[in-house]
Formats: sequence, structure tokens, C-alpha cells
Amino acid sequence: MGVKLIKLSTLYFLLGAALGYGMSISHDYALAPVHVHINLLGWTALTLAGIVYYLFPSAESSRLGKWHFWLHNIGLPIMMGSLALLIVTQNEALGAGTAIGASLVMISVVLFTINVWKNIKPKS
Repeated sequence: MGVKLIKLSTLYFLLGAALGYGMSISHDYALAPVHVHINLLGWTALTLAGIVYYLFPSAESSRLGKWHFWLHNIGLPIMMGSLALLIVTQNEALGAGTAIGASLVMISVVLFTINVWKNIKPKS
């Protein structure tokens, strides 16, 4: 799972960089919040989580790790897609999708934190 997270994070990195590139070319920075969150929660957070899981197999193989993986990777696209559409269309109803996705990501971060504290121990 650690390797899968690292590989998935590169897709978020590519998407975030492409979005930033597009904003720079067009001089339209309306989607800057999407760009930042894709890079932080997609590229950076998932890369670091992948490294943690790779280095600590007990955390990787735990149920908490699996729930973290799925909730994060379901919630982030929902959150970012909804936020992007909300910004572009100004349709406030899309705020619900943003909130749902953000809630899933937040739950995944809580589970990751519990997992690290529970399953990562110093070498004896």
C-alpha cells in the first residue's frame, strides 16, 4: 500500500502542477485553492504516508491503514472536484460535495494519526 500511495501521489502532483501551469498561462488564479489542496493533500501528504507505510509494515497492514487509504483517495477527488465546480459555476449547492469530501479526508487523517501512534514503535 505504501508504494501504491507514492505512485498515486505522483498523479496528484502531475494534476496540481498542470493546474498551476494552466493558471499561470491564463493569468486566472480562481482555482488556486484547488491547486494548493491537490498538491498538499494529494502529492505531499500521500507521498509521506506512503513512505511511512513502506517503512513500517505493521501500520501498512493494519485496518486503520486500509481505511486511511480508501477514505483519503475517495474524499480528495470528491472535495477537489466539487470545489473546482463550485468556483467555476458559483453554484453554492456544490458546497455539500466539498464538505463531504473534506470530511472523508479529515476522517482519513484522524485514522492515519491513530495508526501511527498505535502501530509505529521504536526498534527494541
